[in-house]
Amino acid sequence: MFVLWDAFVALILGLVEGMTEFVPVSSTGHMIIVDDFLFQTKRMFSPEAAVAFKIVIQLGSILAVVVLMWDRFMDLLGLRKSQGQTATGPRLNLLQILVGLLPAGILYLLLDDYIDTYLFSTETVVIGLVAGAVLMLAAEWLRPSKPKTETVDQLTYKQAFAVGLFQCLSMWPGFSRSGSTISGGILMGVSHRAAADFTFIMAVPVMAGVSFFSLLKHWEYFTPDVISFCAVGMISAFVFALLSIQFFLKLIQRIKLVPFAIYRLALAALIYFVFL
Repeated sequence: MFVLWDAFVALILGLVEGMTEFVPVSSTGHMIIVDDFLFQTKRMFSPEAAVAFKIVIQLGSILAVVVLMWDRFMDLLGLRKSQGQTATGPRLNLLQILVGLLPAGILYLLLDDYIDTYLFSTETVVIGLVAGAVLMLAAEWLRPSKPKTETVDQLTYKQAFAVGLFQCLSMWPGFSRSGSTISGGILMGVSHRAAADFTFIMAVPVMAGVSFFSLLKHWEYFTPDVISFCAVGMISAFVFALLSIQFFLKLIQRIKLVPFAIYRLALAALIYFVFL
């Protein structure tokens, strides 16, 4: 029976997902940590349903991106007259998105079972937090003094593919999809804002696909209670992702990645010394 406590847990986990999904601190990592040490949803339902929830809840964050970047997605789908050219040149197109998605898509199909079975733990999150922080610091230290690509519409196919390769790192919980792809973009001469925009656009088909396959794979575990739990979590994730995305896009241009890397290292140290 779905009770008030379940709704509260789903609300908090949705808040964590929505606030961290598009910030380079790892939403999955935070979800695992908060759940493991506060709520233990795998005891509330089943380990399989708990893992599925952590993936399916991302649908709320996906919807927030679609709402905020609606005009951009209409352009990509050819449903607006502005499709094709801007005043400064060609616009980002679907083929570039596909090029960016290809590496992680192939790797996910090969490693999905392994990731679900062995990588959703606090220990692996700590490793991911540290490794992701190192990558972000390296990206800031090694980036070109002046970006070659200022806007997402100037992105080349080579840069899109390189960002896609970096996205593969995010399959390790704690690494962060936005952290790995933004870092990869910066190393390839893309501005922080353009790399963030491309990350958010790519996130929609990636997260939608992963959530869809997780639904199919774990469908037998979605009892009415689990479905209600997921629904509350997705609504919460949607609302808080709306707030988080707008704030982050303004923030990333001013403070870059270093403060986020420092936060990740501090969080990893706290988890290791207090909980592990």
